[in-house]
Amino acid sequence: MVEALRTPDVRFENLPNFPYEPNYTESLKGYENLRMHYIDVGPKNSEEVAFCPHGQPTWSYLYRKMIPIFLAKGFRIVVPDFFGFGRSDKPIKKEIYTFDFHRGSLIEIIKHLDLKNITLCCQDWGGILGLTLPMEMPIRFKRLILMNTTLPTGEFEPSRGFIAFRDWVNKTPDMDVGRLLMRATPNLTPEEAKAYNAPFPDAHYKVGVRMFPNLVPISKHMPGANIAQKARDWFKKQWHGESFMAIGMMDPVLGPPVMKILRKMIPGCPKPLRIKEAGHFLQEWGDIVLEKAFEYFKL
Repeated sequence: MVEALRTPDVRFENLPNFPYEPNYTESLKGYENLRMHYIDVGPKNSEEVAFCPHGQPTWSYLYRKMIPIFLAKGFRIVVPDFFGFGRSDKPIKKEIYTFDFHRGSLIEIIKHLDLKNITLCCQDWGGILGLTLPMEMPIRFKRLILMNTTLPTGEFEPSRGFIAFRDWVNKTPDMDVGRLLMRATPNLTPEEAKAYNAPFPDAHYKVGVRMFPNLVPISKHMPGANIAQKARDWFKKQWHGESFMAIGMMDPVLGPPVMKILRKMIPGCPKPLRIKEAGHFLQEWGDIVLEKAFEYFKL
């Protein structure tokens, strides 16, 4: 049994611009004693599903500007919180946090909800893990919306920005998540920054925040690199879906050079939308991204 903490519900009261009811499951195969939270809004029988995994150190709140736009287009939107983040349970032992552990949880939530016709909308870890899923269940995926993320095959030199961020996280066990978001996203309000801090009452709840940067496969020998390599090869040979790419140009971690490499891995990926003033957390400019994506997809 995995020992975990659960953030008190009171921490999530009165979140700005986030009126969505929480949904929980404790029956994911292989994760039976852990509770995963997810947002699930829009018509359950929709022929269009947006699956929107977040990254580090955020949670489903990150998609609050994109959910209404998906809804207006008739999509069903599912936004899960990784274990260790958001309203999901937070294992307290760092050994629990592995590439396969979190990848498996995404596979199981998709199966649990029987999601089909998926548009994968992803950034940061949402893509690091999410982009390995279409090869696992190809009939479920039809589109990609890619934002400041990567397929970490371990074959490319990591950016200096990533190494600096990873080292800073390792030296900052009680990271102020909201403050980090405000530095990276100047248009964020203090109330929104507080919402990003909501899942983490103290440092004991931040094991996932601390571990995720250390899990990125930056060499071919790290766990997850071989999966990413298989995903890259699968995309090149078997992907026939649509894709759209947007880049927050101010991102020093997963910015333009990293996205240029990713674009070459995705057949048919068009010239990216470049948002000059945006940083790593591109969902904070998500209304602009989706406006251009829907225009490109002709939806």
